[in-house]
Amino acid sequence: MFGYTLPMYSKMSSSDLATYRRYYCETCHQLKSEFGLVSTAAVNYDMTFNTIILNAVAGDVIDFARTKNSPLCVFKKPNADSDLFRKMAAYTILLTKWELVDDTIDKPSMKTNFISLTLSKAISKAEKMYPEYDNIVGKGFEELHSLELSGCTDAIKMGNRFGQSLSVALNDFAERHATKELSDLFIELSTMVYVMDAVDDLDEDYMDNTYNPYLKDCTDFINKKDYISKHIYDITDSINSVVGALQSAYLSVRKEMKVNTGVADNIIYYGLPDSAKKIISGNSVAKASVKNALSGHKQRNSSY
Repeated sequence: MFGYTLPMYSKMSSSDLATYRRYYCETCHQLKSEFGLVSTAAVNYDMTFNTIILNAVAGDVIDFARTKNSPLCVFKKPNADSDLFRKMAAYTILLTKWELVDDTIDKPSMKTNFISLTLSKAISKAEKMYPEYDNIVGKGFEELHSLELSGCTDAIKMGNRFGQSLSVALNDFAERHATKELSDLFIELSTMVYVMDAVDDLDEDYMDNTYNPYLKDCTDFINKKDYISKHIYDITDSINSVVGALQSAYLSVRKEMKVNTGVADNIIYYGLPDSAKKIISGNSVAKASVKNALSGHKQRNSSY
């Protein structure tokens, strides 16, 4: 599992931890069931959080069993018979597809080509199942690429524009429960992930010569640690701003949640600030990238 929207397990009650484990496992099972074993590498904390929120608001399937931990648990069938969960699995594959397309545009590589080939069947199936969502995600990446070509150095603006596109699909999953407040939450989540990722990827983007809004006008880059030290106030202000905006957007949605408030509260008020602290200190290993998932299994956070 990769991403930034993860819980702080030490602050969780036993019941909330059990609930999170169910979603953690179920997102993986839904991917395996619909798109094959290799697709489970695309599971990430941010998509799990989205599922928790959407299911809490829409109430698609409130109660479902948790798979018991075992080395072969990935091969088990899903426990939740849910259209919402299936859509989230397809969305995860489509988002992965466009991340790979974006990587190919930025810096073609044998690794990216290999991963695209490995996931080609899963991607093709997701495209056929939900062409409208494929379109929406693709437009989001096109918007992001346009901002890159224009030389935009405002990471928050870029993340927000990207989030506006992605939120259309995610809000649609809630069907009759879709609201502006829910859409705003997903926009702020995308913004936060983009900003955190940009800081997290400073070294990698510099070495690969790929676009990063923080590096666009930087002429004295040495490494991430040095850059953060020199720009600590600006970076801290940006990250605190996006985390605060997400927390504020969450409050507007929380009152509509039927379940999962304890789990979501933990992620929003403990997990996210902890992720931000790790990124600012240069200690983050929760990279939100399928390339890291497929090539760095040893870094997976498997504290269960």
